[in-house]
Amino acid sequence: MAWFSDFRGKVVLVTGASSGIGRAAALAFAAAGARVALVARRRDALVDVARAAGTETLVVPADVTERAAVAGAFARTLERFGGLDVVVNNAGVLIPAVVPEIRAADLRTMLEVNLFGALYVMQEAVATMRGHGGGTIVNVASLGGRRGVSPLGGYCATKFALVGLTEALRTELHGERLHVALVLPGVVETPMAAAIDLDPEFVELWPTALNMPPSWVVWAVFAAVRFQLVEISVPPGAGTLEKLAALAPGAADSIVHWLRRASHWLARGA
Repeated sequence: MAWFSDFRGKVVLVTGASSGIGRAAALAFAAAGARVALVARRRDALVDVARAAGTETLVVPADVTERAAVAGAFARTLERFGGLDVVVNNAGVLIPAVVPEIRAADLRTMLEVNLFGALYVMQEAVATMRGHGGGTIVNVASLGGRRGVSPLGGYCATKFALVGLTEALRTELHGERLHVALVLPGVVETPMAAAIDLDPEFVELWPTALNMPPSWVVWAVFAAVRFQLVEISVPPGAGTLEKLAALAPGAADSIVHWLRRASHWLARGA
């Protein structure tokens, strides 16, 4: 696609780049000619991504829950590439459980990565981009950040918080050359999804056959950057239920129950 050329030579930092959406995004930006900093905890996995990219990449093992590690990742990116144009704030973790059975330790783990880790990345990105002429931050949240679903209540809570932070940051940066976008995917075929695909309650709601490929989310990330979009649901239009829920929560609950039946009908035909 012609507008892929817009990313040639750009510097992109991707968190959670070792697998799933992050890996797919990193490879796509590399294929478009960008210079990509790969950030995640697992060095070996990042090295594999760098080899697959076959272009100019930087492997930066870092845990986003550690503020100093995040700062170090940005510093290494600037040292290597001399600037920063795009941050894909994607690192996340999911531990499924129905609300009465959520363990405090599991919720803290998700909060540390999905909320505090994302916050550290946003803070560092803003400070860096302000000093280098601007840029774009894409926060990968979830449709679960607009509507809670079982057995993902704890995960949804962390994504609700990320959505709130993103919207607040967007208003704070009004008038600056810094753009902040939200990408809200549904269920994507990733290692993270494997954790919930084994949960019978979730499979009852959303059969595995309906999971989306990571490439769908990657296209949304590219579009958010290229066209300076504020929020994209994946697939497009999927956020309609969330908007309805804000106006009529009871009606949205009924729709969720209807979707449980409809999803199985769709899965049989997939």
